[in-house]
Amino acid sequence: MTGRTITRADLCEAVYRKVGLSRAESAELVEMLIDEVIETLERGENVKLSGFGSFMLRDKGERIGRNPKTGVEVPIAPRRVMVFKPSPVMKNRMNGAADEDGE
Repeated sequence: MTGRTITRADLCEAVYRKVGLSRAESAELVEMLIDEVIETLERGENVKLSGFGSFMLRDKGERIGRNPKTGVEVPIAPRRVMVFKPSPVMKNRMNGAADEDGE
């Protein structure tokens, strides 16, 4: 895969071009959206964006891991991780299929 990474600046520019807000308003809108997603996840709630996917939190228990360099076993502390599950619409688009509306 030789794609480039989309940055916040790229998202702001896309909003500016497609929505017609000023660059400053576009940047503020993108920041507000990202902040809302983060704050919702911090509260322990899931975020579902219809047609895109869901961001969910999962608790991982303590386990024993292994240092790949030395082979020494080390405990890995319990932690909370965020996972993303793409929607069926997103999966279909990524696999080249048209969505249910035929677009």
